[in-house]
Amino acid sequence: MKKSKNSISETSEIRWKRFSNEKFATFKSMHKSISIGVLSVATLLSADLKAQTQPDSTSTELNYQLQDIEVTSERVPLTLSVVPRMVTVMTKEDVSAASAQSINDLLEYAVGVDVRQRGEMGVQSDISVRGGTFDQITILLNGINISSPQTGHLSSDFPVSMEEIERVEVLEGPAARLFGTSAFNGAINIVTKCDTSSHVAGHIFGGSYGYGGGEMSANLSAKKVQQQVSGGFRRADGDQENSDFRQTKVFYQGRLSNSSIKVDWQTGVSSQDYGANTFYSAAYPNQWESTTKWITSVKAETNSRIHFVPSIYWNRSKDHFQLIRDTHKGENFHQCDVYGLNLGAWIETKIGKTAFGAEMRSENIISTNLGKETTDSVAVRGENDLFYNKKDGRDNISYYAEHTFLLKKWTLSFGAMAHKVTNLNNKMKIYPGVDIAFRPNDYWKISTSWNMAMRLPTFTDLYYKSPTTEGNVGLQPEESSAVDLGARFRNRGIESSVALFYHHGKNMIDWVMYSQNDVFHSAGFELDNIGAEINASFFGREVFGERWALRKISFGYAYIHQEREDDVEIYKSNYALEYLRHKLSASVESRVVKKLNATLSLRYQDRNGSYIKYDENHKSTGMLVDYEPYTLVDLKLSWDANNWSIYAIANNLFNVSYYDLGNIPQPGIWLKAGAKFKICKK
Repeated sequence: MKKSKNSISETSEIRWKRFSNEKFATFKSMHKSISIGVLSVATLLSADLKAQTQPDSTSTELNYQLQDIEVTSERVPLTLSVVPRMVTVMTKEDVSAASAQSINDLLEYAVGVDVRQRGEMGVQSDISVRGGTFDQITILLNGINISSPQTGHLSSDFPVSMEEIERVEVLEGPAARLFGTSAFNGAINIVTKCDTSSHVAGHIFGGSYGYGGGEMSANLSAKKVQQQVSGGFRRADGDQENSDFRQTKVFYQGRLSNSSIKVDWQTGVSSQDYGANTFYSAAYPNQWESTTKWITSVKAETNSRIHFVPSIYWNRSKDHFQLIRDTHKGENFHQCDVYGLNLGAWIETKIGKTAFGAEMRSENIISTNLGKETTDSVAVRGENDLFYNKKDGRDNISYYAEHTFLLKKWTLSFGAMAHKVTNLNNKMKIYPGVDIAFRPNDYWKISTSWNMAMRLPTFTDLYYKSPTTEGNVGLQPEESSAVDLGARFRNRGIESSVALFYHHGKNMIDWVMYSQNDVFHSAGFELDNIGAEINASFFGREVFGERWALRKISFGYAYIHQEREDDVEIYKSNYALEYLRHKLSASVESRVVKKLNATLSLRYQDRNGSYIKYDENHKSTGMLVDYEPYTLVDLKLSWDANNWSIYAIANNLFNVSYYDLGNIPQPGIWLKAGAKFKICKK
């Protein structure tokens, strides 16, 4: 395979782990759990909320005091008043209100996230943050890395549906020392629900272009053990020729907790096949692809003086690609296996709080196209006389440590990750970082950070070859040095934040054409990236009470500018320089009448770069065409009762014609409707 937002939640700092209802308190006025935490070296600091609220005459109890919130995590506990970094979170209320039916579509509304869709409903998307590429972020499921070293094109293939989401957490900026080498420019963590009540739930839906499907889930909860299983299927004929798809997802998770230990486990599979239209080359309109991903993991945390936090996981992805559907032309088969083991711990002493640990991640691929020639061929299951005759693999070994000093109005957190990879000289390199926060009062927080990061080339970057592309086995790891400065204000009913960043990168990988008649080559460049982001939200019920119709108004804007710092002339960039220069996202969530709720969302996007225009016969015109800015409006109406709801969605309400990637037109107005129910054990 070629390499290829939904309202933003209250922008809160969070902990990167699942909630335990019996352990973590809630903001009672909001009827939900919110965690607030610090992300520092090799550690995601999580929030154990003990929020105090003052009830008013409307019984909303939304005027909570932040200074008394206690923050704990998988490894190191801190109070909210000393947290040095910030994260954006979409809560389950935001997920429920959004005009989206896939996680990929949900992320479209986060102003710092760029989702370049090839297919609808998350069929195939490239997800990136802060002007980076889709290979430069880590995708996590309940804190477990499920990213693919084959290509970032496959990282957004989630084995869970939106109905299973508790929240989505977005960390913008380098996080390699936290999550490994793929978190070069940020990380996205999908946190699933872990209910403490037994129930059965269902969801059926349908819409334009032959769209339809259903989902079911069941939760069994005992005193110390919770288990949940879910599954779903969806399909569509597509809005144009060869854009049909079928998706199947199955997911199981469980938790065992007592006074001495907590253990979480999960396993899941997602499978989809789809007409890939002109997904990877406009010259071939009949491409087809089938992908399957399996994930399995177990993690634990002890409740002792030294808190041990081990985890182990395995991910497998299989990819079958045809350049021309139902033929063997340009056909590729890939199987990628990833094994990981993380041994972490944290401890509190008189001089502060310390986290330390080590991680081993083994990445391996067998393929008909990617890797080095091998005599140990493996048969491709289900195919006659076809073998995986190429393979490659690498072992990543990391050691990490960080320490946090706590003062009255200051937090200083510093640490480093030492990393080596077996097929890259087997030498250890150190990537340090420092996070600082200043809190002049209970409402303001000013933070700054400096971090270094690295990313290994994907197997596609190194080896992929097709009639239109050529990989480069000589690629070196990407490296960056990044500075961030941010401020956040939070008071009754109002939350706002501003962030500025500068990233300097070398060996930054892109797929480029050096001349008009060239193919795309993977190559490394020096790149400067500077940007700013503003977010603001108003929570009507927090000011006027629970009976107030308006729940939330949110607004976000992001600006990015990039410059190459080398003298190599190129004709066309395919990814790195096709970033969103301007992005604006706004939404209004309100009750219309009784149980009828509405969400109106708007997105404006202006993309840098250009694409080679192809005519109706899929022949190149040789003309470079700039990406045109566009504005999309989505509307969702829902009737929400206690244990059931019905809804209708109109995506692209005004039927705007637009492109996320050149020569791949996106759907016009798409109407969808559905019903949900939940049966609880009495």
